[in-house]
Amino acid sequence: MLTIKRVATLGALALLGFAGWRGYQHFFDTTTPVVQISGIEAQRCYAGEMNCTVSCSKAGSISAWIDDKPLISQFDIGSNRPHPFSVPTRTIANGQHTFKLELIDSTFNRNSTAIERSFNVDNTPLQAYLLVPEGEHRVLQGRTLHVQFQVNKDIEHATVEALSNNYDCYAETKNSRIYEAFIPISCEERASEYLYNVTITDRVGSTLTLENKFQVVPFPFKKQTLTMSDEKVKEEEELGRDSRELAEELERLTAASPKEKLWRGEFCQPIDVQRVTCDYGTIRTTQHKGRYAHKALDVINTPRSVVWSTQNGIVVLKDRFAASGNTVVVDHGCGILSLFFHLDDFAKIEVGQKIAKGEPLGKLGKTGYASGYHLHWEMRIGNIPVDPMQWTRTSLL
Repeated sequence: MLTIKRVATLGALALLGFAGWRGYQHFFDTTTPVVQISGIEAQRCYAGEMNCTVSCSKAGSISAWIDDKPLISQFDIGSNRPHPFSVPTRTIANGQHTFKLELIDSTFNRNSTAIERSFNVDNTPLQAYLLVPEGEHRVLQGRTLHVQFQVNKDIEHATVEALSNNYDCYAETKNSRIYEAFIPISCEERASEYLYNVTITDRVGSTLTLENKFQVVPFPFKKQTLTMSDEKVKEEEELGRDSRELAEELERLTAASPKEKLWRGEFCQPIDVQRVTCDYGTIRTTQHKGRYAHKALDVINTPRSVVWSTQNGIVVLKDRFAASGNTVVVDHGCGILSLFFHLDDFAKIEVGQKIAKGEPLGKLGKTGYASGYHLHWEMRIGNIPVDPMQWTRTSLL
């Protein structure tokens, strides 16, 4: 059994060993201390009092600065013990600032770690108002409702809730304080009065909601009967991809559309239109598809005449499908797509390339389910077809 003397001796040796290890650490430790900060994230925006904490892997003293002005001066902090501190943003200007923190540990070598982060301050209350056109918000079935509002500062995002759907809002032009959204009104939408809400969130997370009404006005859509030979339908099914694949492609392309406007100004017509052979929303009857709404414009010109892009955008689809024949889809951003069907052939374009308003896409043809030379010209917003001619007649910027 250990005697009391032996126990005391072992205890003294252990104490000396511990003191020796601590002394060794003090004089020979060269490891960099690890510092963790919460409450200040790089490039985030803050308002009011910023409540933060700092913790370190080693004891030492910390100093901190905002834009090189002292915030904390040589404060002693223990290892692995969170230390709270605050940044009073109301005492500094709105805009971007730089936070810097330095820890110097308590070893002989005074090892140090410095952290620097840029952050933004915004203490301006969020304000916004709707830019309602003269007269009432009235929109025909099958057309586009254009919602605009102005804000007093930069915002994080905004959405419009209308007709049980949400639509993102985008700056009218780069760095503009005017935002807008394009709400597709299906040709089957019931004529009535509806509400829409605009929810705006600024960069510090504050929200503001604007409310308004709009009227969907009925439109007297025409009727048409179309005949297609069985031989033509069979031939096109052998040459092109299944039409259900086109529907899947359009869903995918809508979801992947850039979250910005790629165009500015009014759209143009894709050909020199001699005649419209089928209006948007026409109730069409065929032996192969039954009765349905034709949610596009059929327009004609000289066979094999040039078809061009109606606005700036990106070519996102160039392929052949059974019903639409040679098909080109141009993405204008904001989930807005232009579709061009039945082309005789394609211009020298490739998927992924940028295309300008007026650049050739192909030639007017009759590929797909087409009984004669014409162009099927379609526009979709959020994958909902709308009348494309409206976009050439009004300034939907």
